[in-house]
Amino acid sequence: MELNLSEYANKKICVAVSGGKDSMALLHYLVLHAKEFNITLSALNCDHKIRGETSLRDSAFVRERCSFYNIPLVFFEWTDAVNRTEACARAWRLECYKFATAPETASVSPSYISSGGWSKADAVATAHHLNDNAETVLFNLARGSALSGLTGIRDGEIIHPLIACTREEIDAYIKDNGIPYVEDETNFTLNYTRNKIRLKVLPELEKAVPAAAVNIFRFSRLAAEDEQYFNRIISEKGLINYTVDGFYIKFCYEKVIFRRAVISAVKQTGKRDFTSEHARRLYELQFSENGKKFEFLGITAVREEGGIYFKISAENDNLSAQIDFYAYSGENFYGVPLVIRNYANTDNSNGKLLKFDAETIPRDAVIRFMCAGDVFKKFGGGTKNLGDYFTDLKIPVRVRCNVPLIACGNEVLAVCGVEISDKIKITDKTKTIGCIICADYRK
Repeated sequence: MELNLSEYANKKICVAVSGGKDSMALLHYLVLHAKEFNITLSALNCDHKIRGETSLRDSAFVRERCSFYNIPLVFFEWTDAVNRTEACARAWRLECYKFATAPETASVSPSYISSGGWSKADAVATAHHLNDNAETVLFNLARGSALSGLTGIRDGEIIHPLIACTREEIDAYIKDNGIPYVEDETNFTLNYTRNKIRLKVLPELEKAVPAAAVNIFRFSRLAAEDEQYFNRIISEKGLINYTVDGFYIKFCYEKVIFRRAVISAVKQTGKRDFTSEHARRLYELQFSENGKKFEFLGITAVREEGGIYFKISAENDNLSAQIDFYAYSGENFYGVPLVIRNYANTDNSNGKLLKFDAETIPRDAVIRFMCAGDVFKKFGGGTKNLGDYFTDLKIPVRVRCNVPLIACGNEVLAVCGVEISDKIKITDKTKTIGCIICADYRK
């Protein structure tokens, strides 16, 4: 087993060690060659508390071996007794890895740090190998993944020195060097999909097509190169724009580019069940009318002028956001900058200024957001459903629910930052002029 460690020269590497064959082979190899490449080693171990006494045994074994190699160790115990799913376990494990490289940003704390000068690392190294990569590709392919899911094991800042090594090469290295290890008994059960692929599917595929895992690895590297190319195109075109509560993707009629832009953006939300069918529906949404929606994975996609807006969080409960008009004296309405005052006391502002007849506002008027059934009598005449009015002005659906209104019942008297109703316009009989200063939503 030969590894190319030149790219890790002069780095601080923290090895994720479970005590199994793969991680012990990686740890042994790095210990043997660390001085040659001026690599500073440390280790981390994660006890998921799933296997009871055997997981305690494995962690004790790792601690003993790290002491034997004189390598600093940081140890984590999973204490969440509620969310004990595979996905949650993976998320917790990644936070442990984050602690190793950026402890100030991690949401977890270690249970134990050995003495011996442990310090944060430049990268975390895991023992994923060529066969693991083949399992990942086959698993994603069977689930209907797009090409991005066939790029194999890639975890950003996590490095995989063994990724080009086969299961047989690692087994031989363990045997030739007499390296001790422990067995995780859950690796041999068929209760998990990946285990079924590892124990049943991949061995049969290797019998039918010799060197199948190696060829799958080569394919995944080519797929990764393709993805890098498409990601560069997406960046150059500026297709994805992230917002506070979601993201916006510009129209792109090149299906292969659009699909990758959506997949890339959805991944950033942490959603892991995005399929090619979702991508197809979203591509077709571009050809629908404005306001058309498609909901998937807890995300609402809305067709707008020039693109599709993806809202992740639930809609705000704007019905509860309401203030008596005559009681309002602030400069911020539920997070939206809004000033309402006598025109005589108004300074210049960067916002849009609307003037109105202050004495025409009913005593029961309120400041609130959009509600079902709202109507608006435009300045100069003509009453419209408020939603249709927004559509005429091409104000995106995602913006509408955050536009402050002055209203009496369902009658809207002012759309702040846009226009006042004909009912409160200034006339030659006006005695007191009021003003509204708000963001210009028509821009």
